[in-house]
Amino acid sequence: MDRTTVAIDLAKTIFEVAISQQPGHIHQRRRLSRARLGSFLAELPPTTVLLEACGSAHFWARLAQGYGHQVVLLPPHATRPYVLRDKTDRADARALLEAFRNQDIHPIPVKSVDQQALTALHRLRSAWLATRTARLNALRGFLREFGVVIPLGARFVLPQVRQLLAGSDSPLPAALHPTLADTCAEIEELESHTRSLERQLATLAADLPVVARLRSVPGVGLLTATALLAFVGDVHRFRSGRRFANYLGLTPREHSSGSSRHLGSISKRGDPYLRMLLIHGARAVLCHAHRLPRPDRLRAWALQLEQLRGHNKATVALANKLARIVWAVWRSETRFQEEELAA
Repeated sequence: MDRTTVAIDLAKTIFEVAISQQPGHIHQRRRLSRARLGSFLAELPPTTVLLEACGSAHFWARLAQGYGHQVVLLPPHATRPYVLRDKTDRADARALLEAFRNQDIHPIPVKSVDQQALTALHRLRSAWLATRTARLNALRGFLREFGVVIPLGARFVLPQVRQLLAGSDSPLPAALHPTLADTCAEIEELESHTRSLERQLATLAADLPVVARLRSVPGVGLLTATALLAFVGDVHRFRSGRRFANYLGLTPREHSSGSSRHLGSISKRGDPYLRMLLIHGARAVLCHAHRLPRPDRLRAWALQLEQLRGHNKATVALANKLARIVWAVWRSETRFQEEELAA
């Protein structure tokens, strides 16, 4: 493999290619169509290919790896500062070359086909749940305009709406009945799709031993374990549990100068979906700990922290600790063992 570096600005149809044989200099530029890019990668001698981690980036990365190239996926937020003036395809390709020279920018690992399949399932489930929540809120808001107040909670909405539609003395106008019935049917269809997708995730997880080990951690269920496998991939790229928690945005943001050190709220870096799953899992663990007659060491620590700092801060701190436990379980390929609290 030679020292030539090829930066490709990905797009839908037209791709900008910048070829550099010396750091800081571009020796050749090319504009290729989608069909021509594949043959270009096949004809290119094995070299380093730079891509921005955007839509279709993992597909092109796997294709380039198949031809023997070393692929480096750079995060978009890290390459954007290297666009010095106007944003163009040529400027984006040059920015990839400049960002590659910065050793503080960590590349993104290329996802496999199985990882992207799991990722797509989780994204679809999130979209269906968001649509379902929007429809439920719309129903509650419309009915409130006609004097009908439905208690908070998804389980109350559909039964009461169907009861109103079936009643002869319904306060709802007749013109709304067909549309409200269709909305209820749409919500039920979304719930059916969600349950079917969760069964599909359970089937896929049955063949993955790492998912079973991750599910031994408190607060980590089917969704969290499969999401970690899909979005994180190789956990060995994190040298410590703190780096893994920092990757998920669960560590404090630091604003320090000189001898003064200030730690603020969590950084919220990384994927918000993973962070949301871990925080919800930590909340479930903390709520369950109140009902245990003798909590284990982890839950006792969380309960003590809740008394000192409050419920929300204790939940996030527990999510941070669960992320570190996940890293240790995943990396060592062992199951989590609960430790009893010493007398």
